[in-house]
Amino acid sequence: MRQELLSLPKGLAEEVSKNLVMVARLIDEDPEQAYAYSRIALRLASRVAAVREAAGFAAYATQKYSEALAEFRAAKRMTGSVELWPVMADCERGLGRPERALAMAGEPEVQKLDKAGQVEMRLVAAGARRDQGQLEAAIVTLQSPELASNAVQPWTARLRYAYADALLAAGREDEAREWFGKALEADKDGATDASDRLAELDGVEFVDAADLSDDEDRDGTENLVDDEDGEDGEDEDDDQDPAEVAAAERATDVTEYYDEDDEEYEPLEQSAADTDVRGDKA
Repeated sequence: MRQELLSLPKGLAEEVSKNLVMVARLIDEDPEQAYAYSRIALRLASRVAAVREAAGFAAYATQKYSEALAEFRAAKRMTGSVELWPVMADCERGLGRPERALAMAGEPEVQKLDKAGQVEMRLVAAGARRDQGQLEAAIVTLQSPELASNAVQPWTARLRYAYADALLAAGREDEAREWFGKALEADKDGATDASDRLAELDGVEFVDAADLSDDEDRDGTENLVDDEDGEDGEDEDDDQDPAEVAAAERATDVTEYYDEDDEEYEPLEQSAADTDVRGDKA
């Protein structure tokens, strides 16, 4: 990319570079914003292959598959490289043309891909089979030396996960559970939700921590009220020390200040999230 940008005037190269950096930084967390930056870079330097490629990925991330495919084709023409072949095929899937994706999986370009590219192409082809309702064909497509290997590569978790998902869709639950487990073993970066899928198969239900915390807060408030009203059935000791009584009264004052049922209660700060929660309680 650096070499390509050197063909531009210095000031323009710096401006294009800044926009490309923002595309790379935002494409996962805010695809729409990344797409906006890619359009700026494209407007400034549409004859640079790296810019066309970045614009393609930004469009792909926002599911603008037709636009992404056009950008990838332009980048391929400029560089002569076939490394974008799998994602181009996946754009065809996104456009509802799985048959074209399968046709691309059989083209000579696939043989020119490196191992990672070939595995990616296999994943796309299997997805295209599933798009056509051919579950067993998708399973067979994913069966490969890379799937059978015990070595963990950058693509291993995704390949095993796709295989497990296809098995589950075909009703082969026991095999699916085994391969979700293998995917989880290889997924060091959390690229898949294999752990959640395993939990679902085992009937494990997750409880939202926020909901649990809210329930605990409500229980605590109710306990305070019970204690204050004497509903726990215990009588207070008439012979309590005056200092202890005074301390209890001060504690009660603090409790009453934070009592949300008090009409005069005014919290110091209240976020939007707090407002929503209290609205639900009301």
